[in-house]
Amino acid sequence: MKNNVLLLLFILPFFSINQTITETFSSSKIINAQSVETLKKRHFEYHIEHRFGDAGGKAGGVDNGFGFDNAADIRFAVLYGLSDKLLVGFGRSKGSFSAYKSVLDGSLKYKIFEQKTKGFPFSISFYASSTYSYVGKSSNINDFHYFTKSIHRLAYCSQLIIAKKFGSWLSFALQPTLIHRNYVRPGDENTLFALGSGLNIKFSKSMGLLIDYFHAFRKTNPGNVYQDALAVGFEYLTNGHRFSVSFSNSSLFNETQFIPATIERWDLGQYRLGFTISRTFKF
Repeated sequence: MKNNVLLLLFILPFFSINQTITETFSSSKIINAQSVETLKKRHFEYHIEHRFGDAGGKAGGVDNGFGFDNAADIRFAVLYGLSDKLLVGFGRSKGSFSAYKSVLDGSLKYKIFEQKTKGFPFSISFYASSTYSYVGKSSNINDFHYFTKSIHRLAYCSQLIIAKKFGSWLSFALQPTLIHRNYVRPGDENTLFALGSGLNIKFSKSMGLLIDYFHAFRKTNPGNVYQDALAVGFEYLTNGHRFSVSFSNSSLFNETQFIPATIERWDLGQYRLGFTISRTFKF
């Protein structure tokens, strides 16, 4: 018996070397940004995302119920785990005046590495998505939906997500991102590189603070109209549900939209309340 106990004490440290860090983030998305997380195999997740109008500024204030009178964007999405590491998704969003409307999106995410307690220090996932707008085309060349070819309706995102969990209360992620849009307005850029970051500070197992931010490295920005997307929010977790409330200067949800086409500014009161409800099922 004594020898068995000594043997157990000897081998336990070797098991801990490769112990996997689980749930760096509590969902596949932070607020705007993707997280490093995927779903377990045969698990299905449903997302409802909603953004109201400007809380302040010319379009907000008391007359517009501080944004509650307007729906800036609405998105419904379904996600499915083909394996514990491979996630596929499909969504539809209303879109906004500052980018494409009537938007369909498809995506996949693959977890390449997982953080270990005494091994590899990061979790890394690859994310790719494409969006398609089926809104009626415009005859005005300055409109986002001036589509002279069907292929102009497509836009693409490729992203590497690098995340680290510090203890049980802090998670951080970086998201180097490449965006390509087949059609842009005159003076804009088809291809953009951007760098995102995300943060989750846990108050408890069920509550936490969320922050994410994206900066697009532009060669041109006519009229300095395009802004970086910043979102701050709060999440609450229950058994199978995740509920988050946030404020963001971006009215859009898809990477091909909020990264290159956010025009609202925090300092002008052009931020809006939003929420996300997600539910996970085993299929």
